[in-house]
Amino acid sequence: MLKIRIKIIFGMDILLNHLENKKIKEKITISGSKSESNRLLILQKLFPEILIQNLSDSDDSVHMQHALSTEDGRVDIGHAGTAMRFLTSYFAVNDGRDTVLTGSQRMQNRPIEILVNALNNLGASIDYLEKVGYPPIRIKGTKITKDKVQINGNVSSQYISSLLLIASKLENGLEIELIGKITSVPYIKMTLSLLTQLGIENKFEGNFIKVFSKTEIQKQTIVVESDWSSASYFYSIVALSKIGSEITLSAYKKESLQGDSCLAEIYQHFGGETVFGEHSIILKKTKVSNKEILDIDLKNAPDIAQTIAVTCFAEKIACNLSGLHTLKIKETDRLEALHDELSKLGALISVTDKSLHLEKSSEIKKNIAIKTYSDHRMAMAFAPLALLVPIKILNAEVVTKSYQKFWEDMQQIGIVINEL
Repeated sequence: MLKIRIKIIFGMDILLNHLENKKIKEKITISGSKSESNRLLILQKLFPEILIQNLSDSDDSVHMQHALSTEDGRVDIGHAGTAMRFLTSYFAVNDGRDTVLTGSQRMQNRPIEILVNALNNLGASIDYLEKVGYPPIRIKGTKITKDKVQINGNVSSQYISSLLLIASKLENGLEIELIGKITSVPYIKMTLSLLTQLGIENKFEGNFIKVFSKTEIQKQTIVVESDWSSASYFYSIVALSKIGSEITLSAYKKESLQGDSCLAEIYQHFGGETVFGEHSIILKKTKVSNKEILDIDLKNAPDIAQTIAVTCFAEKIACNLSGLHTLKIKETDRLEALHDELSKLGALISVTDKSLHLEKSSEIKKNIAIKTYSDHRMAMAFAPLALLVPIKILNAEVVTKSYQKFWEDMQQIGIVINEL
């Protein structure tokens, strides 16, 4: 068995072997939410009175901390999409600082134009160094006094959150008008809830969001809730396990800011029950999965689409997943990647630019090598299939982008891992 505590080598491929047919009973502690951590790191830089506990140990959050602490004129954030978007606004209001913000090859093909246009309309100074609409970008930090901007509501919520995070440090605050239908509302509300927690006044009415100016806040400590998207892989494992299996995860709360907490409701379809404790949740397999088609709109929680699709395939359940238009601009085109890899396993699957349709499966092919496309969620979403068949995961180290201990935790629940 491979001890994952050893340094994971770039390009490492692994074979996951299925468990013996037994009930699972384990306790796992998951690092802080990447989404909350990255927002708080920006806010901490703007308001040094903040102390953060249970910070995410993800690569993305490490990149964010480095970018916020470096004095270099060139900042490379690798694959960290959230960091790219949040730092664009942060450096734009960092008066007097000149920064080139860049990333990996994939990052240089992920659009940033909507955010850049909004910031430049407010008076920021941001230019493209290569392809228009994409990183790398040159940002000349300036003092922004305009207080109104429009942005499409159906784009990645990270563009909107990026503006909200720096809004209170603008001389006149900021009012954002969201044009059209609004996507990923829970992530916008997460940002606003954190502002409220810090004593920064804001309001969200209809298609308008207003954040009021604030020069300083009270000294306080914020404990980051663990990441619900990371919990999704354990929901999948419990769904595929024997009745009576249970996994305890910490640290979680019932009143979560994270949109992905809808997992607790969705996985009832797979015979899963969520019991909320004071700072933990117990995932229990209490009955067989409901074999009826799962029809669900995931516009408020697109990051769990891959996990749900794989769970449906494993449990031989057809599904229609919609609201997935943001998946095409993630680490990879996640819809096409899901189509290709599930097809190799024997799935009948079709995708559009914003939805996925999976037919009820009849078999799961063994020893298939799953490509991960530099996408952490591709590796983690397919890992639970090891409960049913041996499966290979290529470039397994990609998981560190959001979940450093993932393979270690897989071993803890009994999955046998060997290096190929």
